[in-house]
Amino acid sequence: MKSQPITTSFPSGHSASAAAFATGVALESLGWGAVVAPVAFSVAASRVYTGVHYPGDVLVGAALGVGAAFAVRGLVPTRRQLPAPGRPYADAPALPGGEHLVVVVNEASGTAAAKASAVRDALPLAEVVECAPEDLTAALDKAARRGRALGVCGGDGTVNRAAVASARHGVPLAVFPGGTLNHFAYDLGIEEVQDTARALASGDAVKVDLGRFRPGPDGTDAGYFVNTFSLGVYPELVRLRERWSPRIGGWPAGVLAAYEVLGGERPLEAELHGKAHALWLLFAGNCIYQRLGPAPAHRYDLADGLLDVRVVHGGRLPGLRLLAAALAGPLSRSPVHAARRLRRLRIGALAPRTPVAYDGEVAHIEGELTVDKLPEALTVYRPPVRA
Repeated sequence: MKSQPITTSFPSGHSASAAAFATGVALESLGWGAVVAPVAFSVAASRVYTGVHYPGDVLVGAALGVGAAFAVRGLVPTRRQLPAPGRPYADAPALPGGEHLVVVVNEASGTAAAKASAVRDALPLAEVVECAPEDLTAALDKAARRGRALGVCGGDGTVNRAAVASARHGVPLAVFPGGTLNHFAYDLGIEEVQDTARALASGDAVKVDLGRFRPGPDGTDAGYFVNTFSLGVYPELVRLRERWSPRIGGWPAGVLAAYEVLGGERPLEAELHGKAHALWLLFAGNCIYQRLGPAPAHRYDLADGLLDVRVVHGGRLPGLRLLAAALAGPLSRSPVHAARRLRRLRIGALAPRTPVAYDGEVAHIEGELTVDKLPEALTVYRPPVRA
């Protein structure tokens, strides 16, 4: 004979978990919330029916779960709490069905190859060109010259090259997220192929800044970024992650790369506006990143004319310093972390072959470097905001 429990297990953990999950889903989508609510109720009711909990245990557990969901929403806002991304509004040709649009798909980017068929289905009049990474730049330039708009399907590195081609030829850009992270697309409010298809059909677009880095104060051999530029440990982390990710996947590769880099790297020696510094990390974001939880993760305005510059100073225990920087807030100054909003950043005294990372790509530089912006250099399709 089974022995009966002698405690009330107050409150009910199962009920708390079920209520927290159902509430979190409902905060994101009322429709899906209505679907999972009966399941959560069944979990709570079953605890009473089986005699594991008293009704009061279940009610208090459910209340704690609902409260936890709302507390998390205070730290990480739901999509409906976020302001509409991107500004200011820009005129772009309406291309229903993708007429006069040429879309270049990077076959090696994340899920881009799989999404190529989705692009063809959503935009039957568009021309879709799939190409290998080594042919990408030439294909984007050719597509920008031929169409009324340039489409691109790939990750942030692929979007970077498309943005350069779009700005060079003066045509609007249509982004279809097909990479692993898709930061630029998500900051525009684009998550699926249909989002971009709606923007093309209505001609809705916004102006977007383009970040730039170049040698010296007036160098002409420039590189560009739509998301971020960084020096220090991050470029090496990107290099190792890209080497290992085909074998073990993106997230495990990122964790192993961070462990490898933080265990063996030394601070970067550089000058910022003429003053010497030892740095674990220098980050410059294209526009200001806002906090979603403990770290900066989202941009509401993609044409603010500003660089979001963050520095993690050199010293012992780089892992703890980077964690402290992530928790310090969007604008702070401390012995570990400093952040500023600038229009131009001058970096000097860089050793030969210093690695830099931009939009997930890695290059090498030396000497002096200027990081600035080309304000509103891009016109990018963005889906109309739903009320």
